[in-house]
Amino acid sequence: MIPIRFGGQIAGDLAAGSAREWLVADGVGGYAMGTVSGLRTRRYHGLLVVAGDSPANRRLGLASLDPVVTLASGAEVRLATHEWASGAIVPSGHELLESFDLDDGLPRWRWRIGDVVIERELAMAAGGPCLGVVHRLVAGGPVRLALDAVVTWRDVHGERHAGRRPDVAAAAGGIVFEGAYRLFGPGWEWRSVWWEGVHYREEEARGLHAVEDLWHAGRFVAALPRPGDTVEVTAWAGDLGRRPRRATEIVSAGRERNRAIAAIVAARSSGPLDAATVGSLAVAADAFVVRVPDGRASAGAAAGRPDVVAGYPWFGTWTRDTMLSYPGLFLSTGRIDEGRALLQAYAVTLSEGMLANTADTGELRFNSVDGTLWFAYALDRHVAGTGDVELAAELAPKLLSIVGAHVAGTRFGIRMTDDGLLTQGADGEALTWMDARVDGVAVTARVGKPVEVNALWVNALASAAVLSRLAGQPAVIPDGGRDIELDALLRSARSAFAARYPRRDGMLADVVDGPDPRGARPVRPNQLLAWSLPYAPLAPEPEALEAIGTALLTPIGLRSLDPADPDFRGRHRGGPADRDRAYHQGTVWPWLIGPYIDACRRSQLSTTPYDESVFVGLVRHLGEFGLGSVSETADGSAPHAGTGCPFQAWSVAEVLRVGMTAPDGI
Repeated sequence: MIPIRFGGQIAGDLAAGSAREWLVADGVGGYAMGTVSGLRTRRYHGLLVVAGDSPANRRLGLASLDPVVTLASGAEVRLATHEWASGAIVPSGHELLESFDLDDGLPRWRWRIGDVVIERELAMAAGGPCLGVVHRLVAGGPVRLALDAVVTWRDVHGERHAGRRPDVAAAAGGIVFEGAYRLFGPGWEWRSVWWEGVHYREEEARGLHAVEDLWHAGRFVAALPRPGDTVEVTAWAGDLGRRPRRATEIVSAGRERNRAIAAIVAARSSGPLDAATVGSLAVAADAFVVRVPDGRASAGAAAGRPDVVAGYPWFGTWTRDTMLSYPGLFLSTGRIDEGRALLQAYAVTLSEGMLANTADTGELRFNSVDGTLWFAYALDRHVAGTGDVELAAELAPKLLSIVGAHVAGTRFGIRMTDDGLLTQGADGEALTWMDARVDGVAVTARVGKPVEVNALWVNALASAAVLSRLAGQPAVIPDGGRDIELDALLRSARSAFAARYPRRDGMLADVVDGPDPRGARPVRPNQLLAWSLPYAPLAPEPEALEAIGTALLTPIGLRSLDPADPDFRGRHRGGPADRDRAYHQGTVWPWLIGPYIDACRRSQLSTTPYDESVFVGLVRHLGEFGLGSVSETADGSAPHAGTGCPFQAWSVAEVLRVGMTAPDGI
């Protein structure tokens, strides 16, 4: 893995240290997350965030565990950092940070107070909502260490304010907070007071409510007589009557697990990324693959069905993101059995030829034209990569039913037209991946026949035909009293695609047959799928790819719109409406590097040195925003600072997939 290390000039600088975030996931949708400086800048930051019955239903529990050091002289030094509604930064423990390291994917802080050095490291236990935090005296001493437990229990997207006294019960070695989670450590002392006016600067920058109140329940207290001595605290949800492993064991196990993941995946790589980078991306990818427990009977709940968290800290599971990410998250990393189970589970949600796009919110929503087509892509890649004929036989009929429903017509005006292409669109809906809306109106209205949707449609027709034949099944769909051969549909769709999308400048129209006469005009990255998919409808055009690279390529991905376009927005900042207006109007999306590199390789535009140069900015990005990971988005204008979710599944998955693959291996 790439060692990510900062000295005091970054870690101890409030702006620089707070702009870099770390994440440790628990494998079931929960996490611990914060900043290098220790300042909680988001409502989502905390040491114990617990997923409910799905990864999307998370609650914040332990907000912070604030170290307070009493020196031999009797002087008391607070090492935490908080910002208040008044604008005050009190305490300002970040100023004493000597270093921050992300080693083996886990965070480690060191504070220096003269000759006294205090270290903190933490990890989540894999497979359950359980945190271990270890504080160690590295040098100097003796000292007394107190750890202030600052707690809440609320929806991770919201706030809580002072009012009724929380339900806090004493338990051996600590407390149980509102019956939801337990804290355990040495020398518990009660405090029981509201801390009012905690401020989150990142929420304010995003145009959201930025102030809440937290409960200071009490503190753990212990002596650290000599270097090497530790104070351990654990926090967990689930079976509150059962003690988990010691915090030192949780941290040690987390390190060993991450090292093993990194080594196993790096050994599978034949691509341009070096082993250390592949290892870091493999650990990053692991955070998104979760097991949704059938029940949460204990802190180490039994594994349930596999799923994918689209991004941390606020996304749950989304079909489009899951299936687009599938090759990188499951095939590149060798998680074949988990991937197989995931495909089977998602296939169960099929309705009228569509997969549910948001199955994690308590209701099934079918508001995506491309999510189901990405499922065909993921299934085909699984079978092609594993030779799993049994899965092909099981799910090929599902693909045929998908094709049949799209031919006949399904929700939101999704249907095949006489030329063999797919059209789609409905009032108030944005069905493609460019789905941002402001006041219910799509920002990028793409009603009609979007280029990437029809590239995916051609790919799905070919996938259905290939898998049906592999399984020894007829490659036909029933249509009234007759059967329609998939090959005939495929020929028709390919022919229409080749006739309708190419422009005079060699690039492809973004949308055809839509109500907006400008639909074909924008230079967008969507056309890359027409050249990059396994059964792409067109052969790549080197000149067009060069033009796309010139217009859209940045150090960490491709812009969603040409800067020369009058609708271009170079900053993905501000309140929700401002961000949504920029979301697909120039904002950079790192996941697009995957189809871009695939298309370049197929066109023989690239060489190995070129391949390597494309990754330089992305590798540097691993230490710039979401540490060790790849962000959801970035500003379209230089210097392309990261935006959106700092940790995004399809961004990591696509960089990992193409970075592990040799140029001639796609």
